[in-house]
Amino acid sequence: MSEDADTESEEGMTYADAGVDIDASEAATAALVDAVADVGNTTDYAGLVPVGDQYLALATDGVGTKLLVAEAMADYSTVGIDCIAMNVNDLVAAGVAPDAFVDYLAVDEPSETLTAQLGEGLAAGAEEAEVALVGGETAVMPEVVNGFDLAGTVAGLADEDDLFPGDARVGDALVGFASTGIHSNGLTLARRAATRGEGSYHDDYPYEGYETVGEALLEPTRLYTYLLSHLRERDVHAAAHVTGGGWTNLSRMGEHEYDVTDPLPAQDVFTFVRERGDVSDEEMHRTFNMGTGFVVALPEAEAETLIAETDGERVGTVRDGDSVEIRGLSL
Repeated sequence: MSEDADTESEEGMTYADAGVDIDASEAATAALVDAVADVGNTTDYAGLVPVGDQYLALATDGVGTKLLVAEAMADYSTVGIDCIAMNVNDLVAAGVAPDAFVDYLAVDEPSETLTAQLGEGLAAGAEEAEVALVGGETAVMPEVVNGFDLAGTVAGLADEDDLFPGDARVGDALVGFASTGIHSNGLTLARRAATRGEGSYHDDYPYEGYETVGEALLEPTRLYTYLLSHLRERDVHAAAHVTGGGWTNLSRMGEHEYDVTDPLPAQDVFTFVRERGDVSDEEMHRTFNMGTGFVVALPEAEAETLIAETDGERVGTVRDGDSVEIRGLSL
């Protein structure tokens, strides 16, 4: 038995086994939010500051341990896209168009190759998201950082009418938009699965589309900014950016039952992680987006129009209750 297997639960590898306890993380985040509760206004996806008759919306996020895959593959060209996407997609979930982005790069030692490739990804992501890159900071901190870390902050201005109410309603249709794969959450578990036993990021990928396992894991996060013009024309009640916590993110749209009867297909990379890591279906859905990166809740009639105008698909319905029902699981 491998050293990794010794630490796994009897039900198979879990995110907590890999080193990330979602419950503990959420509790720590709640403690931080409580400590600053009287300082500003926040939504589930962005902080809001009144500026005249508009709101300045802010969100911040990083790339996480996906950076370790990039380092192992010596390919940093796409993680800048992840950094942009993880931030701007949160603003989209609040109904806000991103306007400006600033990055923060911390390194243990400077590297022109690293910064050039990171810049390539940041520029590509900013162009697709139509957001201005307005500088940033590179800090060399050899006693604090081992390797490097990349994070950023996005800002956008929105009228109050642009903001989504944030609460789904019973009877709403759920419209889902496909992900491009794992995106930039759950990589701690995915990495452990990929390197289990004698596994390596450089192993041949057992499905079509990529040459190596590492390439599949590095597929950049999809940007959903293209949806905003369509969403603002519809009566969207709430939206969810499916990130850490997987499908439980839908509960951020309010305490309801989210009956996902027709989920979008999960890409092969999720099958690879599940089988290679012996990960349960429930753990997969609590950790990863499983093929769907963005979900909106809106009235039935509005949903039909949105689907006709975009690449979205009807995936389910909001009902009375307090759970996410998907693929025979109750999350």
